[in-house]
This record gives sequence, structure tokens and C-alpha cells, in this order.
Amino acid sequence: MNNSPRSSSAPVQVDVAIAGAGFAGMYALYSLRERGFSVQAFERGSDVGGVWYWNRYPGARCDIDSMEYSYGFSEALQQEWNWTERFASQPEILHYAQHVAERFDLRKDIRFDTEVVSATFDEHSARWDILTSDGVRTNAQFFILAVGCLSNANIPSIADMDKFEGKIYHTGRWPHEGVDLAGQRVGLIGTGSSGVQAVPEIGRQAAELTVFQRTATYTVPARNGPLDPEYTSRIKADYAAFRKRNRQMIGGAGSDRMKPEKTAAVTLTQEERERAFLARWQAGGMGLQSTFPELRSDTEANHFLADFMRRQIRRVVTDPERAETLTPKHVAGCKRMCLDSGYYEAFNRPNVQVVDVSRSPIEAFTQKGLLVGGKTYALDCVVFATGYDAMTGAMLAIDIRGRDGILLRDAWAAGPRTYLGLGTAGFPNLFVIAGPGSPSVLANVIVAIEQHVEWLAECIEYMRDRRIGSIEANLAAQDAWVEHVNAVAANTLYTQCNSWYLGANIPGKARVFMPLIGFPAYAAKCAEIAAQNYQGFLLTPLTNAIHQAEELAAK
Repeated sequence: MNNSPRSSSAPVQVDVAIAGAGFAGMYALYSLRERGFSVQAFERGSDVGGVWYWNRYPGARCDIDSMEYSYGFSEALQQEWNWTERFASQPEILHYAQHVAERFDLRKDIRFDTEVVSATFDEHSARWDILTSDGVRTNAQFFILAVGCLSNANIPSIADMDKFEGKIYHTGRWPHEGVDLAGQRVGLIGTGSSGVQAVPEIGRQAAELTVFQRTATYTVPARNGPLDPEYTSRIKADYAAFRKRNRQMIGGAGSDRMKPEKTAAVTLTQEERERAFLARWQAGGMGLQSTFPELRSDTEANHFLADFMRRQIRRVVTDPERAETLTPKHVAGCKRMCLDSGYYEAFNRPNVQVVDVSRSPIEAFTQKGLLVGGKTYALDCVVFATGYDAMTGAMLAIDIRGRDGILLRDAWAAGPRTYLGLGTAGFPNLFVIAGPGSPSVLANVIVAIEQHVEWLAECIEYMRDRRIGSIEANLAAQDAWVEHVNAVAANTLYTQCNSWYLGANIPGKARVFMPLIGFPAYAAKCAEIAAQNYQGFLLTPLTNAIHQAEELAAK
């Protein structure tokens, strides 16, 4: 499905180039094209959908309610699309993305099966020179990174992997034709979101499933099921107001759930706290971690939540020793909370076992399986449910060079540094969608995407109307923003454990808390900065930008 032009020495000229055609890339393409800009998007997959194109593992589904995990920019789109489940499955979400692409004729401006190899800012022309894997060069005034926060698969380095005679899979790169696991002895490594979703499904299919767990996971029952038509109709009757209410929530979602208790957890009795937690546990979804406002910041309040969740695990898992292995010891919510559909129940099956690799690490592959703590586990296939090099991995995989040829991966060697999560000093006309320094993965990501795309589309239109050639984050403003993001995180419990929010799942990656907590305050700040003529950014008129570039070249 590659619609790339024939390779030639002359680069293709466009106003905007976009890396990625998931939900961020698609909306950016639509929004900028609607404003009259010429746009070219590049997508390494064979179709739209981003993470939902690649994540086809058993049990894959969203953990945000379907009525919220969708675009809000088109009323017609909202009314015509009907979700079937409370939490949509991967096939349904991919079908939705494909419907959006078809409805707005987006594919004509996307080159599929095409990766961005390099992007270099040309200081003479104040434009980006972009090279893609098909050998074609594209020249654009603006370059937008819409590569996704969870798109660069993390495959741990385990000795002798090449000696294994069985099959190896990663949940984020699952074969599109599917995998028949019936009768197979399956080893699954990792118990984050993808592992939690895959375990019940694989446990039902495989002859044996051995889960290799490094860190026990807090999960909440999804209570998934068909959407109530009356509920859907009620939301659709005033979808705009529903979207507006969600944008005022800390995570950009959940305005229709049970509201947080007004009384602090520590002031209630054990019975009162239990009732509050249990109501949300039984309702399902992510509302549990919002039972009390202080659960993310107060250690004592968080302990009440953690203790409640540990007791639920012990009630479900019948074997006491296995239950203890599956019970987390860390702060509840400092790692991403997971939604499950029968995760703990799966460990009551006779064909499913869990191995604690924090005590007995995985040593190596053998021809027939895995060597763990001196014991060999015979396996026909191994599934890596080990997540991603989150937030920055996909961006830094591209050779991106800004002013003076500086590499983005060098500029971010000590951790990502952005202004508003949108731009970074030294890289003019480069925008990031839902990147580090913005709410991104701590919000309903489609809400975060829409807010970012609308901001940058208005910014680019502002520049065109005023003949501004380049925009670049001011270094002092960027430094202040990084300090702000760190200060917000420091006042919470998110930094109390090693998580992919901190890059802790990637060896050698700088330990920096990457997302910003609090969507409404962030969106208000972005709007304020735009209203002040993009305060904190250096805007250079078109003629001046080219003239300054020529002076630099002459020196």
C-alpha cells in the first residue's frame, strides 16, 4: 500500500512533514490540510492505526472507555460511529482508525511501509531535509513527530536467544496472521498491561503457560461488556458537553465515573474506606485510583488503596503461595495501573504457573526453553510482553539533527528536555505530539493528541499569516519548564518506584520522570502562552530566518 513517489534527486516540497499515521499523525494531517497546508505523512506500517495496527496479541484492548477513547473534532463522526463494548478491543479500534482515514480521505497523503531515517534542519533555508527508507527526500518547513509514546518495542537482551529452536514473539509486533498456541508450552515474560491482557487468553489456549514475573502488578477488573444503547444515546445527545467535562479531569477522562470522595481517606474509618474502594472495584475501570484525591500524593492514603488491592488478589487466587507471588509490594499507581479481564483467575488454572524472576533471574535461552535460577523450563515459544522504550524511543531512533548539526539523542542524553512537551531548543520548526513534558501517557491520549494538534496547527497558521519563518523554544523557558515538570512529579508518589515513566525498563536510559501530571492546568498554560504571542518561543520572520542562515553559512 505504498504510494511513494518515484525516487529522484530533487526533494519533494511540502509545508509540513509528519512521522507517523496513528491517531496523532492522522489528526495532524487532517487539521493542517483543512487549513490549506500541503502535508506529507510517513508510516512504517502498511496502514493507519499506530500502536493499534501493531498490537494484535491475544486480549489486546483499550483501558479507556470507548466513548472517550475517540476523536471529538467531528460531530458527524461521533454520531455515525457506534462502539460495541465498554472497552474496545484492538480489532475494533483499528477498524475505527481505518474508518476515519477513509472518511476524511487521509491515505492519499500518507506513504505507508516507509520509515523516516533522518531529518536535518537546513539553516540556510530554515527548512527540514527528510530522508525516508524508500530513498526519497522530502523538504518541509515543519517536521512533526507523531511517532507515538508506546511504539518502539523493548526486547530484553537475554543470552543465547539465537539458540532457541522455538518461536519468539513480542506483543507489540504480533504476527498479523495470528498465532495458534493450542497445545503449545508458552513462556510469557513481563506482567505490564500487555501481559495482564494476554495471560487469560493464552492460558485458555496453551497446553502450558509459564509467566515469568519480575514485578507483581496492580490490576483492576475491567468489568467489560456490551455498551448499553441507552448510555450511548445519552452521551451522543450532547457529546460536546461530555468532551468538555472530560477535558477538565486530571487525566482528560472519567467525568462520567463516580466522583472522588470529598473527605480525606485518613479521616474515615476502615469500613467507610472499604465501602468507597469496593464500589469502584465492582464498577470496574480506572476509577479506583481516583477514589480519594490524595491517593497519588499521600503515602498513608495510598497504603489504604494498596492494602485493599492486595486483599482482593488474595481472595481471588486460591493458592496462598501463588497469591503472595502475585501480590505487589510497591506504591499503588507509581507503575501504570492495569485493567484485567480474569488475570488473577487465570492463575487458578492447572496449566498456568508463575515464576518470580526477581528472586531467580532469567539466565539464558536454551535450545528447548529458558534457564531460570538453574532450572530449565521446556517451551515451544516465548512471548515478550516487555513493553516499549516509552516516550522517547521512537523519536531517538531517527537521526534528527538541529542547529549546528546537533543530534536530538545527544541533546536528550541526560533525559528529554522540552518546552511544553511541544518543542525543544536548538530544533526550530520541530514539533512533538504527546511527548515528554506534556500529560501524554498520564491522560486519555486522544484528548492529549487533540489538544496538541489544535495548538500546533493554530501556531503554524499564525506563522503563515505573519510570514514567520521559524519558531524555536527559548532555552531559558525550556529549562524552567523542565524544572516545573520535575517539581510536579516530586509532589506525587509516581517517582517512588522504577517504571517506564522514568525510563527504568531500558538499560542505560536516563532516569527522568517524563510525563506531566494534570491535563486541565497544562492545557490552560498552553492556551495562555499562545495568547501571549507564543511567549517562551523565539519567532523569526521569514526573510530574517533565511538571512540569518546565510550569515551563519558565510561564517
